[in-house]
Amino acid sequence: MSKHSYSGIKAFETCGRQYYEVKVLKKYPREDTEATLYGTQLHEQAELFIKEGKPLDPAFAFLQPSLDALSAMPGRKLCEHEMGVREDLTPCGFHDEDYWCRGIADLIVIDDENLTARVFDYKSGSNKYPDTNQLMLMALLIFAHFPHIRQVSGGLLFVVKGTVSKYKVGHEQAKDLWWRWRERVAKLDAAHANGVWNPKSSGLCKKHCPVLTCEFNGRS
Repeated sequence: MSKHSYSGIKAFETCGRQYYEVKVLKKYPREDTEATLYGTQLHEQAELFIKEGKPLDPAFAFLQPSLDALSAMPGRKLCEHEMGVREDLTPCGFHDEDYWCRGIADLIVIDDENLTARVFDYKSGSNKYPDTNQLMLMALLIFAHFPHIRQVSGGLLFVVKGTVSKYKVGHEQAKDLWWRWRERVAKLDAAHANGVWNPKSSGLCKKHCPVLTCEFNGRS
């Protein structure tokens, strides 16, 4: 049975060849960069502030207004919350062997009284190409794990840039959105079944792709 996450589907759609070399053959283990380490620290600072009220380190003081606003929202705060679903869309644990799709939400705010939830993802990078489809999957996982919730809203918080890309979806839309997700998953499943991993040229090839043997890389 195939297992999926939003990052995996996004990586496959960006370039099938890179996905195969990195995710399937595992030829290129992930190496931390200055940017990824900074992002990890930022997420840790936000989690500890929301969950425990731990003061921010001076280097992350710029997060204070955003985190104060998030903390003031009514509802239960769930930080770095892990969720999974089986292929029949029943909820399961993130690490359960029979999970089909899973994800981690940076912050979920559950308002049980109003039957609503908010989900947020902290972004430390550029806000040039916001992808709210990530929030769509988080919303679907929330509907599965919190069946009383009727509406999920939230946003991608580009905390360095100071902007927000908002998203909102109702429970009545979940069935259609799951079918859209299945269509994306089916293309990856077909690549596994057929052994066809087509490369896709983009502006990311020369600077960021580790697959030097690809004809589009340009750094070999």
